[in-house]
Amino acid sequence: MSARSSLAAQLQVAPMAIVLLLFFIIPVALVVIVSFFRYQMLVGLVPDFTFKNYYDLLSNPTTWALYLSTIKFTLIVLAITLVLGFWLSYFLVFHVRHLMVAIGLFLVCTVPFWTSNIIRMISWRPVLGREGLINQGLQGIGVIEQPLDWLLFSDFSVVVTYVHLFTLFMMVPIFNSMARIDKALLEAAIDAGATRWGVVWNVVLPLSKTGIALGSLFVVTLVMGDFAVVKVMSGGLSGSATSGIFNDLQFLNYPRAAANAVILLVIVMLIASGIFRLVDVRKELVR
Repeated sequence: MSARSSLAAQLQVAPMAIVLLLFFIIPVALVVIVSFFRYQMLVGLVPDFTFKNYYDLLSNPTTWALYLSTIKFTLIVLAITLVLGFWLSYFLVFHVRHLMVAIGLFLVCTVPFWTSNIIRMISWRPVLGREGLINQGLQGIGVIEQPLDWLLFSDFSVVVTYVHLFTLFMMVPIFNSMARIDKALLEAAIDAGATRWGVVWNVVLPLSKTGIALGSLFVVTLVMGDFAVVKVMSGGLSGSATSGIFNDLQFLNYPRAAANAVILLVIVMLIASGIFRLVDVRKELVR
């Protein structure tokens, strides 16, 4: 490779490298550094190297409870969004005959994203509340006599909101993977004697694994990094790992918050590496 070609390649990579350096590498490095600082009342950050922040967090039962709560929400939301995203994508790709109709229906799914997450989150409160639409409807038809209290300010309302907010992040990559499947493969499988379920299990699902992996990664990172939904929709009755970070920030305990953020980042990276070990996304994308 000539010097001119090498320089041209470096110039092409430079903008992305600068963006990664300024907005990812440097901020993460600062968080890691601060996580080893000491916090002192009325003083703030004290640049003394210590493992105390990590020890306090990992030896605290509250920290484990918050992380278990986060993992619980993540697994439940991941399972529900995977089922919804897979079958919605399957319907749009293989059961809608006209491409423009499929694209139109897909765009309809994006309509809620024209508003902010906060608005879409808050919109569930008049639906799930004691005087909300669901309770009024169930009381109106005589199914229940008293309003259901567990619909709002509970884990149920948190999961419902998460599913509403993040299903599209699962659906988009799966839809993209399914759209690349040659429909002749499905017809060949049916001609060979496979049932509809057999075609889905043996043909559609394996060829959609890249979209499933990417969608799962999006949902996991979004749920584990969220704070507002748990706080607002549970009424403060449920917690998450980010709740602990927020509480530390309120008390200006930046080293402890940074250590908590590093632990959360490590967990997310381990989950992401596990997903990528199951599916070689780079190899699948170049096919």
